[in-house]
Amino acid sequence: MSQLTPPTGMTRIRGRTPLPADDLVLSVLIPVYNERNTIHTILDAVHAVPVRKQVICVDDCSTDGTREELQRLHAAGRIDVLQLHEQNKGKGAAIRTALAASTGNVVIVQDADLEYDPADWPMMLDPIIDGRADAVFGSRFLGGPHRVLYFWHSVGNWALTTFSNMLTNLNLTDMETCYKAIRGDIARSLHLTSDRFGFEPEVTARLAQRKDVRIYEVPISYSGRTYAEGKKIGWKDGVAAIWHIIRFNFGK
Repeated sequence: MSQLTPPTGMTRIRGRTPLPADDLVLSVLIPVYNERNTIHTILDAVHAVPVRKQVICVDDCSTDGTREELQRLHAAGRIDVLQLHEQNKGKGAAIRTALAASTGNVVIVQDADLEYDPADWPMMLDPIIDGRADAVFGSRFLGGPHRVLYFWHSVGNWALTTFSNMLTNLNLTDMETCYKAIRGDIARSLHLTSDRFGFEPEVTARLAQRKDVRIYEVPISYSGRTYAEGKKIGWKDGVAAIWHIIRFNFGK
């Protein structure tokens, strides 16, 4: 079966109606903070994927000229919806702003830093299109090509994913991945609250708490950045993630 092509017959699987590829509208949620050097490249990659899409960018009060670039790109029709935060609120807040503006029947988060490649979208969308999944996580640890970088980051990701799995009773390999494709109606009903990097533990917990949601994982490529190249997440965010995992699995 070719990617983004519905399976023959579009039969119902486990009670969930498949989503014909011709009906797919993908809302691409792009949180942006100080990514002036990469925003043009990532939008080129986004538009290269042959799927109907709604491109939503949220500038989280950038200070390096990113906001002005986004405004030019919006005026040129390269961005469908542009939202501007007047103060830096964090990645989670930017995603929530984008999600509130989304209208697609599938949503996906796309970082603007070139670490994740939109060419991987078709493999993530296939389980939703053919009715097998309601949410698909793109895993950096299932054998896809990846840039070799920090050992302790991989250990930290494994530890956080394992801890999250213990509380959600899922068997994910990459809870912290940016790439999560979710049916739009489900995503917009999750009532997310995280402002910063707590978004990943929160959305994972909320999906796990929905017993009608089927989650898949597929391998993706990953080209991580160094801190010299602009990577923003650090060890303090990892420590905070432990609290977020506990909070969103035991709290309301």
